[in-house]
Amino acid sequence: MSFGDRLAALPLGTFRGHAHGRDWIVTRSLVSGGRGEKLVAEALDGSDYISLNLYRLTSGELLKPCEMSDAKVRAFVAALTVLS
Repeated sequence: MSFGDRLAALPLGTFRGHAHGRDWIVTRSLVSGGRGEKLVAEALDGSDYISLNLYRLTSGELLKPCEMSDAKVRAFVAALTVLS
């Protein structure tokens, strides 16, 4: 499953999730008329933060992490399990 497919499989809106041994509050929303997605997550213990935008262009997906590495956001989305 591609990164974009994993991201699209997550629920829209705010939900609780679990990744990397921690619980998170996660918000996924659509941007740019639905051609892009934004995901923001904060660990409930305050120890970490994730923020990214993914744009679906005619040339393919463009991942734009916000002040963090591609690897960090890809690992987070791959590990994220929705709790509620």
